Amino acid sequence: MKVLLAEDDRHIREGLRDILVAEGYETITACDGREAVRLYLAESPHFVLLDIMMPGASGYEVCREIRGRDPEVPIIFISAKSEEIDRVLGLEMGGDDFIVKPFGVKEVVARIRAVTRRCLRERPTQSMPFTIGDLEVFPAELRARRGENVIELSLREIGILRLLQENRGKVVDRNTFFNRLWGIEHAPNSRTLDQQISKLRQRVEADPANPSLVRTVHGVGYRYDG
Repeated sequence: MKVLLAEDDRHIREGLRDILVAEGYETITACDGREAVRLYLAESPHFVLLDIMMPGASGYEVCREIRGRDPEVPIIFISAKSEEIDRVLGLEMGGDDFIVKPFGVKEVVARIRAVTRRCLRERPTQSMPFTIGDLEVFPAELRARRGENVIELSLREIGILRLLQENRGKVVDRNTFFNRLWGIEHAPNSRTLDQQISKLRQRVEADPANPSLVRTVHGVGYRYDG
């Protein structure tokens, strides 16, 4: 899923990009309003994160231009402007949500996951539920269930489970994981995948010390036996 992030502060932009990439989003960044409009037209992102106070064109102006072309694409404003009138103006101009700086990682993750659920509901062929072991996975909800237990998952974690389920009984090598879930232009090291798998096991395995859903095949990759 592709996200356009427009933010003129380099440190905030890079921090938000790291959050989005860690969640599993293809992230395109812009440092001013004009570049944001250009990238929106060129890349057709699934949703947009907009700072309000940017050079070239404000977030409000960018939102107005995007809304003139697409009334549906989700837009989240991100700004230090916290007065109620700014929030109201942003929402009245077509924004779907408003995050005020400074913000925490958990807040950003919660809000982008809420927008992602909306996007996935509109793409039913890519959000069909599937089962892996005793786990029911619901991509459109970014959740899995084991009995009454509900497990929150990221877009990338669902991608890992889907890839293993699609290749049941076969080893999925590291390059396949990276190409499918990180993108061929990214080159994360093997430790990145191992850390992601370790965190996923803690969430979805009934016994993380003895995994049954995500088995390690040393030196090659991972496998789900079914």
